[in-house]
Amino acid sequence: MTAATTARTGAVLARRLCTALAAALLGLLAFGATPAAAHAALTGTDPGNGAVLPDAPASVSLRFSEGVQLSDDSLRVLDPRGRDSTKGAAHHVSGDTKTAAAALQAGLPEGTFTVVWKAVSEDSHPVSGAFTFSVGAPSKTTVSLSGGSGWAETYYDAGRYLAYAGFLVMVGAAVFAGWCGGRSPMLRRLAGAGWALLFGATVALLLLRGPYTGEEFGLASVREVLATRPGAALLSRLLLLGAAAVFLAVLFAVLRPREGGIGDRTPREQRDLRLGLAIGGSVVAVGLAATWAMAEHASAGIQPWLAMPVSVLHLLAVAVWLGGLVALAVSLRGGPPVSATTVRRFSRLAFGSVLVLVATGLYQSWRGVGSLDALTSTRYGQLLLVKAGLVVVLVGTAWISRRWVARLGEGAAVRAEAAAPEEKRVTVPAANTASVPAQPADPERARQLAHQRAALDRARERRTLAADPARAGLRRTVLAETAVALVLLSVTTLLTGTQPARAEAEQSAATEAVRNARPITLKVPFNTGGPHGRGTAELTLDPGASGANTLHVYVTGPGGELLDVPELRLALTQRGKRIGPLRTVPEKVDTGHWSATGMQLPVAGRWSAEVTVRTSEIDQVTETKTFEVTR
Repeated sequence: MTAATTARTGAVLARRLCTALAAALLGLLAFGATPAAAHAALTGTDPGNGAVLPDAPASVSLRFSEGVQLSDDSLRVLDPRGRDSTKGAAHHVSGDTKTAAAALQAGLPEGTFTVVWKAVSEDSHPVSGAFTFSVGAPSKTTVSLSGGSGWAETYYDAGRYLAYAGFLVMVGAAVFAGWCGGRSPMLRRLAGAGWALLFGATVALLLLRGPYTGEEFGLASVREVLATRPGAALLSRLLLLGAAAVFLAVLFAVLRPREGGIGDRTPREQRDLRLGLAIGGSVVAVGLAATWAMAEHASAGIQPWLAMPVSVLHLLAVAVWLGGLVALAVSLRGGPPVSATTVRRFSRLAFGSVLVLVATGLYQSWRGVGSLDALTSTRYGQLLLVKAGLVVVLVGTAWISRRWVARLGEGAAVRAEAAAPEEKRVTVPAANTASVPAQPADPERARQLAHQRAALDRARERRTLAADPARAGLRRTVLAETAVALVLLSVTTLLTGTQPARAEAEQSAATEAVRNARPITLKVPFNTGGPHGRGTAELTLDPGASGANTLHVYVTGPGGELLDVPELRLALTQRGKRIGPLRTVPEKVDTGHWSATGMQLPVAGRWSAEVTVRTSEIDQVTETKTFEVTR
């Protein structure tokens, strides 16, 4: 079997491998697009799940482990017959984004109520759930809860994958053509295809964002999406794609081999033109990468001020390396032969991209995982290990490619020198040159002959390069790198839709603390000295753990009757850690009943509560009571 036949066989096998991997990826996206794990955990509710209350509450409130975005119908309270009992839209309590509350209608019947809630985490992923409480006594309920929009989740995840792929291909092709000197006309079509793929995927994501978060499909949901941070990011991406289209048109117009291209300019003009293109392209690419950073994992959690620029650098390095790899594979398949200088230039650029990927990837891994145990005990950590393994395989394959690059052109040069004497022997003698016409008289015929000579020259050059074993080896390893890169892109897409291990651990700890905590009850006697100035303020902090708590205050007179007072205030202080006073003015719910949601107890320890009660225009007293927060 000849070397050329072996190379063709290897190329066919590599293409089949790429096709099989692409099919596997589509299947992975179709069957693995399950709802994302809760990125904001529900850590407490008021009333509690399963609670039985003597009287109907005035409102329902929820507490989360991180901030959430609410829509008007994020909270619905359904009575035993399935009728909505909420009054007004869902809202944050006192501006705290980690809370959600909704007022209830007056005169609610007895029985079991179902609270259905949905929200969007700070990192753009939807969360939802339901719980029940009863008024008077539990009863049967006719409420039926429907499942989420599985089709929207599947197509939304596929759109995210295609958006990443389009960005990588567009940026990679532009960098390979502009910086590395790729000459293949297919690069322009490749960059255009990447742009079209990213544009189409972004439009689809904008349309699917509403159903993905539990809204109805339609223009109304699009308007609501545009008012959120993920919607603003998608809209910004569409606007930046307009600038990207102009940049790509200018770039490939300048790089064209025809008259007016960069080759017709002076060295100084070429340098200035390349610098301008590099600056303009970098600004557009950074802006596009930032549309992911501003609405996903980097924007939530610890150190977002550092995580967001690191995420931008990480995504750009991936695009330069893997997108450039696709551009190199396409250039090796067709068009003018890829020069050794172009391949070596890309090899150095890819090596620099790998260094950036390692540095930014280590930081993102530390930020997302938090502990070694989480690498194996959480889905995020397991996917991260798979991604790291694929990166190692990809780097190993790239190392083999660099070895082929170092030998590129050696075999072809030796064969060219060996063929030179034979070419001299078949040269037409000088005596016969007069009989060969230098130029046909027909201009059309002359153009046809020139076109044929150019085609023959290109075919001869391609045969010479194809016979180079280094170039054949490079072509095979580049195809293998591209196949691994496809799998790596799929794993990365799944990783960005999975709850970070650090957040999962923090949520589990917060939920466990709330589960083990018990409400704190304080009885604070007071006497303002005026008429009807004696009584007791009974405070309840639920769940009685560090973090957000719900406060209920019942003010009673000497005989135990509810006492209507004009004003009540509360301040919490932790002197050991110099925290406070944390002041709050509870809202009056009913006669003698005051309430506040989202009361923060930042740490465990010994706290003091200063309760200020005013019973008349001039009669007021402040009493202090200490209590212990154990968790």
